[in-house]
Amino acid sequence: MTWPEARARFPVLERYAYLNAGTFGPLARSTLEAMAKLRAWEAVHGRAGRAYIDAMLDRRERVRALLAEQIRVPAEHVALTDSTTQGVHVVVVGLGLGRGDEVVTTDAEHFGLVGPLAASGATLRIARVRDARAADVFDLVQREVTPRTRLIATSAVSWIDGKRIPWHELRDATQVPILVDGAQSAGALDVEATGSDFYTVSAQKWLCGPDATGALYVADVDALPPRLVAYPSAETYDLAGGSWQPKAGARRYDAAFTPATSLSGLEAALEDLPEGRFERALDLAERCRELLLEQGHEVVTEAGQGTLVSFRWAGDAAAAAAALYDRHVVVRDLPGTGLLRVSVGWWNDGSDLERLVEALAELSG
Repeated sequence: MTWPEARARFPVLERYAYLNAGTFGPLARSTLEAMAKLRAWEAVHGRAGRAYIDAMLDRRERVRALLAEQIRVPAEHVALTDSTTQGVHVVVVGLGLGRGDEVVTTDAEHFGLVGPLAASGATLRIARVRDARAADVFDLVQREVTPRTRLIATSAVSWIDGKRIPWHELRDATQVPILVDGAQSAGALDVEATGSDFYTVSAQKWLCGPDATGALYVADVDALPPRLVAYPSAETYDLAGGSWQPKAGARRYDAAFTPATSLSGLEAALEDLPEGRFERALDLAERCRELLLEQGHEVVTEAGQGTLVSFRWAGDAAAAAAALYDRHVVVRDLPGTGLLRVSVGWWNDGSDLERLVEALAELSG
């Protein structure tokens, strides 16, 4: 398969320079067709019947295995979630974090990670890494760790500027359990989550899945009690006795039934992914960075980071993002920062980047 053939999977790319997978990835025809086919079947036959339920349960396990492949971990250690935030909640509630506990995080995190931590009542020690060089991040985070620290919670890649956080090194150096927000890494980079204690996946982003799909990797299921649970978490239960038996492995953390149509779309999105996609995305991201620098933009993303490229906009960044959209170029502004963020995936090509810089030149005009 050539890259133009792989790119042709995504209808949106026929009209738009779509550079916003850090929020939502583009949807492929196969994903849309799989969802539409099942929805049409449901309309005629109903969302019921033994065959329908069995097919949904079987698809859950196939999707679990496919998600596990994306971060190179055993499927039995992967729970299905609806978002990174739900995965964080599973960990925070399971660990029983609260007043008197200490968690180290950074000022470059998304609220999807920080929100559940803050709501727990735990004391947050926040490493100031947002404006730091990537080479300094390890020291800045490590110095916040104390003997009282129960958890380090950080992104693999910052959603603000694509900066990689050295979570492997932090886990090894501190021996403190680590929760990794993989929203901007899974599907964008070649990820191996082994070595983390917990790793979240947002499948609607770089994996191009339907809304509200994701996963959570748990290294040691015996060390995390299942406390945020739902029907799919239980192997058996006794309503009269008020007791239950959790499922084996990370399936005990399945906190919801992903809709059958979303599962079918996600399965289609995760099948037949092209070889070399991670290298291509990184090459395109670096080319994007170079083009923006050549045009005189203040790029805040360093070379050799993730697949997000952010740069400062002199005027109203939100207005600029809206004006770019009108020109069929899709990026996002980051509220309160004055930054525009470009998400570069393997489905993009040089024409998308050229349309971006040409549209920016018109706006600067």
